[in-house]
Amino acid sequence: MTENYTALYEQHKLAGASFTDFGGWQMPLKYSSELAEHHAVRNAAGLFDLSHMGEVWVTGPDAAAFLDYALAGKLSAVAVGKAKYSLICQEDGGIIDDLISYRRSEEKYLVVPNAGNAKVVAAALAERAAGFDVTVEDVSAETSLIAVQGPNAEAILLTLVPAEQHSLVTELKYYAAVEVGITVNGAVQDLLLARTGYTGEDGFEIYVPNGDAAGLWEALLEAGDGHGLIPAGLACRDSLRLEAGMPLYGNELSREENPYAAGLGPVVSLAKESDFIGKAALAELKARGAGSTSGRKLVGLKGLGRRAGRSHYPVLKDGNVVGEVTSGQPSPTLGYPIALAYVDVEHSEPGTALDIDLRGKPEPFEVVALPFYKRQK
Repeated sequence: MTENYTALYEQHKLAGASFTDFGGWQMPLKYSSELAEHHAVRNAAGLFDLSHMGEVWVTGPDAAAFLDYALAGKLSAVAVGKAKYSLICQEDGGIIDDLISYRRSEEKYLVVPNAGNAKVVAAALAERAAGFDVTVEDVSAETSLIAVQGPNAEAILLTLVPAEQHSLVTELKYYAAVEVGITVNGAVQDLLLARTGYTGEDGFEIYVPNGDAAGLWEALLEAGDGHGLIPAGLACRDSLRLEAGMPLYGNELSREENPYAAGLGPVVSLAKESDFIGKAALAELKARGAGSTSGRKLVGLKGLGRRAGRSHYPVLKDGNVVGEVTSGQPSPTLGYPIALAYVDVEHSEPGTALDIDLRGKPEPFEVVALPFYKRQK
């Protein structure tokens, strides 16, 4: 049963959204056509409500050292103003969540976990903070997050930013964040602006207090008039991230899989001086070259026919089950079916011919390098 509604729920209803439960939140699945919303993000711009995501502030003299211990990446190496994609793991190396951490000052980080894991991650961070001079504050319930994604995202945002601050937007690099003035309800407010999208396109995320979320949403829609901006729901967000080869927690990532199986080995910093939770298990997995505990590895699959595989469909080699699809659907941009799947390591090389069992009928697919889609710069 859904218990949570974002501060933009009424805006979504007025826009005619179809809703779905996602991570315990009532979220817009689509507004009109998920295909139209997908193409809008690829060719113009889409406006997303991401307020179901979590926001956890970690502050104090030991903030960097603490996150080095709590997460698999080396957060102490992140420069102020930059961001890092990382993982929080169990002792056995299983993935509790994937998240982004923004370093806002020497002693202050914003950690952003996924919707369904926000409370779990906040609790895990609070527990792991014992012995460190840090404060862990979960502000998820009072914070909204709005994203503008697509090639026109920068032009749209600039219409709401004072001219003297335009360079803060245009010079903002990927995986970075900055405080910038944005016009909301006729007044300029200093808000945190990030450039860490999940669609394979350029774009921005804006962190805003719940009370100002509706005003910002409407301001962005108005600014996007003439730039092709439309509201976009979770359905097209899923097809966009799949084309970009980006994993989704609950599909590709879970406590049963580890970073090496998921292709996220580079995210793990075994070389950092400090110990971290899961380090011993992950070091052993890497040394064994084991991938997952099942001996499988996450790969991309390109359909050679017209039919798409879906989550949990078996992957076959010569009629034998060698894996399982985690995400799959027709690619609106590329025009053929694509899928992510865990397959036995010996069948994971690009060019390997495999089948997906589509309810008793094998459909031909080929292992390909990820991502499926990469935007032109």
